[in-house]
Amino acid sequence: MKRQAARFGALLIAAAALPALAQDVDPVTGASDDPLAAEAASASSSPWTFLGDLLLRLDTVHGLAGRDDVDQLRSRARFGLQWTGDGLEFGVAVEGALGSESNDDVRRNNQNERNDGGNLDQLWLRWLPSDNAVLQLGKADLPFAYTPLWWDADLRPFGASASWSTQVGELDRIGLTAGYFAGQHLYEDESRIAAAQFTWRIHEGARTSGDFALGYVHFDDLEQLVRNGLTRTNRRVGTQLVSDYELVDLQVGLRHMIGDMPLQARVDLVRNLGADDRRDAGRFSLVLGDSSIPESWEFGYAVQRIQRDAVMAAFNEDDWWFHSFARGSMPWVAYGFDERWSLRVAGFSERRDDQPDQVNRLLVDLRARW
Repeated sequence: MKRQAARFGALLIAAAALPALAQDVDPVTGASDDPLAAEAASASSSPWTFLGDLLLRLDTVHGLAGRDDVDQLRSRARFGLQWTGDGLEFGVAVEGALGSESNDDVRRNNQNERNDGGNLDQLWLRWLPSDNAVLQLGKADLPFAYTPLWWDADLRPFGASASWSTQVGELDRIGLTAGYFAGQHLYEDESRIAAAQFTWRIHEGARTSGDFALGYVHFDDLEQLVRNGLTRTNRRVGTQLVSDYELVDLQVGLRHMIGDMPLQARVDLVRNLGADDRRDAGRFSLVLGDSSIPESWEFGYAVQRIQRDAVMAAFNEDDWWFHSFARGSMPWVAYGFDERWSLRVAGFSERRDDQPDQVNRLLVDLRARW
């Protein structure tokens, strides 16, 4: 435990130095951020962009049935490069994690990532044949609009996708995305994911705007995840899932500017067509402010209800202790110190459907993005 805490502290010290490093030195050319040097380099700017994000997390969970409380420190860093050319983009990034708990606790805590170790986080190639189309191949974030109800933003499946969008009228835009992916979850996962989604962005850039998304997501070849216990809140018979997982997802969002602060409301509804019952899930969130803006506050509240076979429990957000078969709420407050650093404090109150007591979780996240 002491050794893990020392490693966590060393990462925190290194993180404090990273903003200056990222600002003062070009990651490819090594050029200084000196004004004269920047002026000399402006005529031939590098096609390379540095990518990076850092998470330092305090995680406490209380009220667990039949086991001790969880108190842990977790950290994760991702660093890479993106190259942009004429109609082409290429990106690569690696990820490293340190935690006060061992990797043996990953299954027990139903986490989507290991506490300690490193891996390839992203490796992708994008072709932009026109202003309205994108073709992507490789390992990257899922190229769809999603919420924590059915997908974890930290996961990076490998696959191919095609996206198309076009402007409709002066302020609206419609789009269509389709793709096929290997889930690449933990423990030699062999899952496959096919998905398609239609989006409609309404009055983009106006003081009042909205969005609509309708999608279909099909999960297949889930046996390895079942054997390793990552689907345990879904119904199973031995190592076989009772239901298939063919999700229809409907999202509706509304955004309005109150002075200089955005107020955003979002509803996400899911039905699993592969289940005969216990197949529905819903999430509602309300957010005032935006911590991605320097020196800005963000106040949020989310509530969600997930029936047992409504979503694939191995792939949705692991900030929530229960991945299905539960209901709960999440208030949070966040502050953006500058264009890079932010702090978020989030609380979770959740109850599994077959248990009378609440499980309470607190996450304190210090984040940096480059």
